[in-house]
Amino acid sequence: MVLEQLETELKLRGFSERTVKSYLFYNGKFLSFANKAPDAVTEDDIKAYLANLIGDKRKNSATVALVRAALKFYYDGVLKKSIVTLKTPKIQKKLPTVLAREEVKRLIDSAPTAKSRLILMMLYSSGLRVSECCNLTTKNLELDQKIGWVRDGKGGKDRLFILSEGIIEHLKQHMNGKNTEHLFTNKSGKPLSARNIQKIVATSARRAGLAKTVSPHTLRHSFATHLLESGESIRKIQELLGHSNLQTTQIYTKVSTEELRKVKSPLDSL
Repeated sequence: MVLEQLETELKLRGFSERTVKSYLFYNGKFLSFANKAPDAVTEDDIKAYLANLIGDKRKNSATVALVRAALKFYYDGVLKKSIVTLKTPKIQKKLPTVLAREEVKRLIDSAPTAKSRLILMMLYSSGLRVSECCNLTTKNLELDQKIGWVRDGKGGKDRLFILSEGIIEHLKQHMNGKNTEHLFTNKSGKPLSARNIQKIVATSARRAGLAKTVSPHTLRHSFATHLLESGESIRKIQELLGHSNLQTTQIYTKVSTEELRKVKSPLDSL
């Protein structure tokens, strides 16, 4: 396997399964484009490929940045060639979509099943990533303490998350007589996939008549924004979300509309 050395290095450095898959995929696509062995690749080959993605393929800036990072890790980090020097376009910083509180309630009330409703409640009340929700096990819930634990989350970190008082009884009913390790499973007893949960959110949003594009991550964004609007400190929200960098969490100060809605238009004072 041509990229075996890359795969080994990624795993040794503790990269997530998703990152390993992405880096291998994009490096493989690049080698097909260049039609060369890794040792023969030049800086011009790198530039030609990135230019092709930007110009001909019309890839967005986030994808191009990811491809550049994948190539740089391999050619500069692993093979020590120092040939990935081209700067890519800046990633457009779009503000995340956030639901109003009444929209969240409509979404949850529109869930097609009790289990779907519980999944939506869990995502919104705890701010979990969809992958964390999929991997959640019953043993990592401390219902009496109203907390749960994400084990080996993003970046290999463990963290605490909160459980709403309103979800405890629903969880107890859901877990009653359950003999599977994971909290949310399909009919075969296997953990729900991210795609399963994405479909649940999309179906519920459609049934609720929401005009916004809603994903599991929208509920995470809404969780953080509503906590901020309720007066919780940005540092606490950072811990609950599992962000390693405070700047990542501070995006929610720009999304929150609570204070802006209090500003009166000058027309009202005429």
